[in-house]
Amino acid sequence: MFSSVKPFEEQHFSALRNQCQQNRTLFEDPGFPAVDQSLFYHGNRIGKVTWKRPKELCEDPHLFVNGISAHDLHQGQLGNCWFVAACSSLASRDALWQKVIYYYCSKQYKALDGGNTADALVDFTGGVSEPMDLLEGKIIQEEEARNQLFERVLKVHSRGGLISCSIRATSQADMEARLDCGLVKGHAYAVTDVRKVRLGTGLLAFFKSEKLSMIRMRNPWGQREWNGAWSDSSEEWKRVSKGERERLGVTVEDDGEFWMDFVDFCKYFTDLILCRLINTSYLSIHKTWEEEVMRGSWCRHDDPLKNRSGGCINRKATFLQNPQYVFDVTKPEDEVLICLQQQDKRARSKDGIGDNVAIGFDIQRVELNRTYRMHAIQKTVGSSIYINSRCVFLRKDLKEGRYVIVPTTFDPGLQGDFLLRIFTDVPAACKELTTDEPPHTCWTGCCGAVGLVSQVHVHRADGLQAQDSDGASDPYVIISCEGEKVRSPVHKNTQSPDFDVKAVFYRKKSKEPIRVQIYNKNLLKDSFMGQAVLSGDLSDLQQLHTLRLRDKANRQNNDLPGLVSVSLTTSDVLTNI
Repeated sequence: MFSSVKPFEEQHFSALRNQCQQNRTLFEDPGFPAVDQSLFYHGNRIGKVTWKRPKELCEDPHLFVNGISAHDLHQGQLGNCWFVAACSSLASRDALWQKVIYYYCSKQYKALDGGNTADALVDFTGGVSEPMDLLEGKIIQEEEARNQLFERVLKVHSRGGLISCSIRATSQADMEARLDCGLVKGHAYAVTDVRKVRLGTGLLAFFKSEKLSMIRMRNPWGQREWNGAWSDSSEEWKRVSKGERERLGVTVEDDGEFWMDFVDFCKYFTDLILCRLINTSYLSIHKTWEEEVMRGSWCRHDDPLKNRSGGCINRKATFLQNPQYVFDVTKPEDEVLICLQQQDKRARSKDGIGDNVAIGFDIQRVELNRTYRMHAIQKTVGSSIYINSRCVFLRKDLKEGRYVIVPTTFDPGLQGDFLLRIFTDVPAACKELTTDEPPHTCWTGCCGAVGLVSQVHVHRADGLQAQDSDGASDPYVIISCEGEKVRSPVHKNTQSPDFDVKAVFYRKKSKEPIRVQIYNKNLLKDSFMGQAVLSGDLSDLQQLHTLRLRDKANRQNNDLPGLVSVSLTTSDVLTNI
């Protein structure tokens, strides 16, 4: 387990212990001396600090006594509710807590004053955090949307994830303002349990089988709780049997922990953070994700083809100068999780002022055979928010096809390192696109140089022949040029398929046509349904073509049923597409 662990500041425990034993001294950390400068920026003190070793506090010091629970953690004077809330969530996950204790190294104390719960959860678990704005959509108004959200929260909790929530403060005066219901604005709460609670007492509870969606939270202060429905001493708990209350651990104490009906939770809380533990083990009964991890950098360069710091998509002239990563979705639809993380510079700064830059990313749907960098913006199918957080996350359902992720800083010209993590249901074959065009080799002169680039976009077909016995067809399209072929997915039971498929060809023979052929998928042998042929030369300035399907010889007097709509773009500048 420890083979991959790197010692902090090159401090090796065994060597340090032996040195202290030989010198008969107690260890003093040179990187964290017992002085105020270790705790505060510019001597900004919070009261008087007295430094003591554990044995000066009690005779028999232990880190853990009778295990650990969320109630062991309390927020003091420091504004680190975000950190304590994350620790409270972690306290219920013994295996995770042990990992954190083994690998966690101390940061500057004052760096904990004000921070991001999502970042803390990621650091603790290695998972991915999904911030959710509960004010967006119709979660409060629509029961179905609310139920779907609860099922998602329940799934994350039941699979070992960590969850935090808060009520957004709209002004500085709102920070830590207490509402009449007992909740506090601008304050991070830990979610410590998520349950469907059985209502009723006695036999009625089993026969009625009515359940209520409920969520339990903890205030890091260790006090000040929700005082509405289902609070500790409310009348609502009489609707639940004694055994069910004991199973839930309901206590009438001002310990900061309380239950809420999920409807009330969505009514009052505005922000929710779901930190998923990504399972990549094939030996698990739960969903297994395929993970791709890419490390990259935003770097400035005067040459547009070498620049890798182009800013967000609003900067259309430079956007595609950013790093680009291609991946495939190889099933009809896949849930894709994408996490972009920048290096945290705040804890290493001398004054604690965060200089994280605003980051985000776009997902572009590209040609099925794209292997070189994009030079023209294509179809944007997903975009993250842009925020100066350390981590940005997006969960997106994507259809079968090839996609390019463009991670960016919001403003161009900014530099820094990043980590891109992509999780899919099936392998995605992710890789960085680094080359702008086909390379020139010593064989180029003999075999001919690439002189044109053409992008073919087959939009749809209409009025295809019904070739199957059920009166429909299962068509797919093949786009080909100079021996290279690109095949679309099969569209089931339709005579008017929306193909929406692209191909890109780097061409040596300008006279060679581009063929768009449609076939019907059959059990034994696929059948031909018709084709359209395009010249694809520079003189063809008509981008959108609606063409009648013909036979394989492309004879005008032998039209076949159906029309196909195709867009075509050709350029003799290979970095135009």
